Amino acid sequence: MSPYPGLMQHAQLSIIDILRFAAVAHGTREIVSKLIGEPIWRSDYAGTFARVAQAAHMLTALGVAQGDRVSSLAWNTHRHFELFYAVPGMGAVLHTANPRLPDEHLVYTINHAGSRVLSYDANLEEIVERLKPQFTTIEHFIALTAGDYDARIAGAPTIFGWPRLEENSGAFLCYTSGTTGDPKGALYSHRSVVLHALAAGLPGALNFSAFDVIMPCQSLYHATAWGLPFAGAINGSKFVFPGERLDGANLQQLIETEQVTFSGGVPTIWTMYLTHLDQTGGTPGSLQRVIIGGSAVPRAMAETFERRYGVKVQQIWGMTETSPLGVVSTPTPALETLGEEEAAEVIWTRQGRMMFGIEMRIVDEDGADLQHDGEQSGALHVRGPWVLSRYFRTDELATDADSWFDTGDIATIDRFGFMRITDRKKDVIKSGGEWISSIDLENVAVACPGVKIAAVVGIPHPKWEERPLLLIEAHDNADIDEHIIADWLAERVVRWWMPDRIIFESIPLTATGKIDKKIIRERHANLLL
Repeated sequence: MSPYPGLMQHAQLSIIDILRFAAVAHGTREIVSKLIGEPIWRSDYAGTFARVAQAAHMLTALGVAQGDRVSSLAWNTHRHFELFYAVPGMGAVLHTANPRLPDEHLVYTINHAGSRVLSYDANLEEIVERLKPQFTTIEHFIALTAGDYDARIAGAPTIFGWPRLEENSGAFLCYTSGTTGDPKGALYSHRSVVLHALAAGLPGALNFSAFDVIMPCQSLYHATAWGLPFAGAINGSKFVFPGERLDGANLQQLIETEQVTFSGGVPTIWTMYLTHLDQTGGTPGSLQRVIIGGSAVPRAMAETFERRYGVKVQQIWGMTETSPLGVVSTPTPALETLGEEEAAEVIWTRQGRMMFGIEMRIVDEDGADLQHDGEQSGALHVRGPWVLSRYFRTDELATDADSWFDTGDIATIDRFGFMRITDRKKDVIKSGGEWISSIDLENVAVACPGVKIAAVVGIPHPKWEERPLLLIEAHDNADIDEHIIADWLAERVVRWWMPDRIIFESIPLTATGKIDKKIIRERHANLLL
């Protein structure tokens, strides 16, 4: 212990204090929610804080106590947002279940969480009823509707005696998508969520202010919507929740009517949005910034947003285990020493640079550190106050002795601190002893006019061990074929990277909107044998 300890107050970090602050400092800033079968919801931070207290009273009456788990099966709405504060605020843990998971994985996560309450949106009732006999710990079911949830909290006091919790108490339980084996749970703490929110809103990251209008198009159940419900509230930003429908027309209508300035989501959402603008001749209007993550951002998409519509695109990288922000693509003065094209290359082709709170390194197969020269690639390791140390209900550490977490990604880090994912370990293609980046091939292919989604996987080859297979999902009415794609690639990649087969078909996506390469590999495993 230091002989001269600091003489400042020691306040435990707590998620409910974020909303408490917003309700006082930005009480009239709006919370808007697009609902299915109900009028659009309009409230503000002060009103939301009161409803959150009522929700906490309702859950207490059901017997929910500190440490208990409550599962949600819900879309991006104000009611789900209220549970984001009510459940951890009272000392319980909110498990945000993913309604797009296969039945067996959905049942597994809710049972593994040991939840006592399941709250769900009305249009997910069929799933709940079908799986109800398989839930082993659920005691109460709450429909997130005016007739059930709102009725339950009506009349409850609008003030709750929020407990002073130890900041390392569990707050959110988020599961990986389980593409390899059973899903694994990451249990976020109050401390990790608050620190993540503080760092995410900094100018060097997402740069939020009270003048921003945030529309989260990344699902609230997906790693707490990348922390936006907390980073936005800390800064007093207006929220617009789009509900379940994330099609281009619905998003455009909300952007126009609510003057949205900031949004985020996986690339597939923005592919649909840009297609809608192109077909209708619309413009993004008030929209200023979009963050895109979940998979690599096609440069063509970023350039269309910025050069055609004046919307700044920020790539991000993270994972459930990093709460999830790890890097954000923001420029630095150091890039001004480069030429305009070279600086643009850094911004467009890297996932981003390290944000405060995250340390990164890349290592070779023997665990030795590699140089940050932008050329050497290795296993990406991270550590920090919002990085997982072990998975829920396991005794084994998920990190090494020095707290480094192996992300499963292969990456480079350049001299400016920008990190670039070259592949997932399980997706990198080894052909004749040489490595081929599936991500690089996908980015080149998706830039070809008419291509909606491109997916590259390695499939077994009798001579070369593996060879790349390219799947193309084209835009409707696009005039492209295999020969056009091959000619496009031939001008832009080395010859031995050229895919052995180019197939046009619908590309399967995971429950979190990423390309499901496991299904693609299984479907075409024998194609070259």
